[in-house]
Parts: sequence; C-alpha cells; structure tokens
Amino acid sequence: MANVTVIGAQWGDEGKGKIVDWLASRADAVVRFQGGHNAGHTLVVGEQVYKLSLLPSGIVTGTLSIIGNGVVLDPWALKAEVEKLRGQGVEITPENFAIADNCPLILPVHRELDGLREAAAGSGKIGTTGRGIGPAYEDKVGRRAIRVCDLAHLDSLDSQLDRLCAHHDALRAGFGQSPVDREALLNELREIAPFVLQFAQVTWKRLNKVKKAGARILFEGAQGVLLDVDHGTYPFVTSSNTVSGTAASGSGLGPAATGFVLGIVKAYTTRVGSGPFPTELDDETGQRLGERGHEFGTVTGRKRRCGWFDAVLTRQSCAISGVTGIALTKLDVLDGFEKVKICTGYRLNGKVLDYFPSHAADQANVEPIYEEMDGWSGTTAGARSWADLPAQAIKYIQRVQELIETPVALVSTSPEREDTILVRDPFVD
Repeated sequence: MANVTVIGAQWGDEGKGKIVDWLASRADAVVRFQGGHNAGHTLVVGEQVYKLSLLPSGIVTGTLSIIGNGVVLDPWALKAEVEKLRGQGVEITPENFAIADNCPLILPVHRELDGLREAAAGSGKIGTTGRGIGPAYEDKVGRRAIRVCDLAHLDSLDSQLDRLCAHHDALRAGFGQSPVDREALLNELREIAPFVLQFAQVTWKRLNKVKKAGARILFEGAQGVLLDVDHGTYPFVTSSNTVSGTAASGSGLGPAATGFVLGIVKAYTTRVGSGPFPTELDDETGQRLGERGHEFGTVTGRKRRCGWFDAVLTRQSCAISGVTGIALTKLDVLDGFEKVKICTGYRLNGKVLDYFPSHAADQANVEPIYEEMDGWSGTTAGARSWADLPAQAIKYIQRVQELIETPVALVSTSPEREDTILVRDPFVD
C-alpha cells in the first residue's frame, strides 16, 4: 500500500481539511511536516464540526497524529487547541499524538516582532497572520531557536537565550521597545513545559517503525504551493517550503516515503492577504463566488479574494511538487453560472507566457488569457458518481485536467466526507 502526501496546489484554502480527514480515516499515521498554527482545516464529521490549526487531521478519528520537526510550534496555541478538542469529546494522549522533540518553538517575542514589522511596513505589508511564524523560522535557520527538547533543560538555557536576546533586543530597540524580559520568558516556558513534554518523542524513530510495519502514512501539508518560500509569489509567501518534497525533511523520513502526491485544487481560485492574483474578480461575479463558497479563513476569519480558475498557476504547482493526481474541490460553487472561464496563459509586455514569472512586478502586471465554456444549470452538490454530475460539469473537469497536465484522482462535492467521487484511490499503488 502507498503512502500519501497532501498539499495545496494553489494559495491554500483549497478545502484540504475534508480530503485529509477522508484519507486520515484510512491511514495508520498522519504527519504535519511544515507550517505553524496560521493555517486552518475545517472538518465536518456527521453533526460535529472541528476547526484545527495545528493538530494533524487524524486526531479526530484517533489515528496516530504527529507534529514533525518541520513545523514551528506555539505551545500555548497547542494547549488551547487540545483543550478545545477534548471538550468536543476527542481523546488526545501520548499514544495517539506525538510532537517531534527537535521541533522549534514559537515564543511570545516572535508574535510581538511579527506585529511590529507588519505595522511598520506600510505599503510593503505581506499580510501575515501576526502569529510569529516567520520570526520563529528565522530563529531556526539563525540557530538561535528554543526547541521542544529544550523545555526539559530550562535551567541550562543561558547560552541559547544569549543568542536569542542579542538578536531580538537589537530589533526591539529599533522599534522603540524594551529588551526581552528573560525571566518572564523562562517563567512562561516553565509553566507550559509539562504540558508539551508529555507528547515529546523521537518521532523520526517512531515513524520509521510505522513505515517498516508496512502501515499507511499520510503526510499533511499546510497552506499551498503558491505560498512556498522558494516557488511561491515571493515576497507574499509563507516562511516555509510547502511543496511535497518537504515531507521528507519535515518528518525525518526519506524522500521515497512520500508516495502518492495529492494536490488539492479548488474549482476556482482564492487568495487571502496581499500579493498578485491574475484572475481576481473585483466585481459581482467575484462576490458571488465568495458568498457561495463561504470564503473566509478558518484561522483568521479574513475574507478571501476570489477569481476564475488559473490553469497556468495550477499546472506550475503540480509540476514543481510532482503531483500524481488532484482532488478537485468546491465544484458546486460554480453551479448555475451561465458561463465559466479558465485562465490558459498570460500576456506580459506583448508576449504570451505559459508560466508565472518570478519577479513581483511581472507577477503584478500579467494579464490573464481566458477560455470560456458553457456553465451548467443542474447541481453538483452532494454528487457521489459521474452519473450524478451535469454533462457540462464533467466537460469542465476534463478540461481542467487537460490544461494542468495532471489527472483528477477525486472530486469533492460538499464538505461532507462521503460526498466524494473517487477516480483513483491514492492509497493504492
């Protein structure tokens, strides 16, 4: 049986939660391999709605759920999320939940710096969630991070705090802020340490054991490929690599373990926050897509920008991330449109491009080239087989997979787990 890696193939918010939940119910382990608590999943299981931002989606079904070393962990956000889910009847123990002991922590100083920078950036705002994700990753690569394993050695943290404070005190002075209160920080860490350490494990070793047993592992990414720090719409990106290859380094398993790469793709396009968006519709149609799709961020509640499906961007994401097949979501939002459009290329300075350029100015100036198709009057909501879909909706799906040069593995037709048309099972070799 194959392992599966799930990534967003657009700017995130593609409906990964439902798909990951559906797959997690059939997996033996679920691993988060990058990101922080700035990305959210909404899971609908029967009458119960779960909103996750840090915990792997498998936790609601009791599947072994692991936060890998590639994640940056806010221990206070973790505690709040665990307590909330326990209040909904979810069992969370060291048997079914583990945190990599080499996972870096998001500290209060990171959240403060994130907010100070965004407030001072003016027109250069990136549109971060202000949760300290970026500064925490900076400290990780700057070799001054405090990690989960350090929580068991807080009395010998002086040298690490010296490095951390040397960096942050200088930045804080530039913003007119007082230096880091080391004693207050240590007290906060001492208070939260017992909660986090109960789940701390050598997760690469545990995962290796699961792998050797021939079990199914589901690797769960956050955000989307277009927010990847290398391959996304830089600088309007997240602070980690969101591509499928990160599953190997962010979990401690080798690249051969990632298996079937499932790219989650919305039937139209949305984006939260600042940055280029070639097919954005700042009109009645965009408003209609947003209202019908309930386009508000799970974590932030921010309204998402909406536009037509961009086949150029999605094809690029699928190629860069080695996507084996896509899960097409929210097709029902397009029900009732007389005409639907797909972006098939861009015009830039008199030239036609079949890729999205790297420079921010070029990204902002490309003009989409559209292909128009007839819409459909019937409903796709709740469809569980091709026979349930209007003929024109099937034509739309077929055209999407032709343009992005990647086959459709499944189609999601509502937030309900069972409302899914399965074309190819990602867990079967």
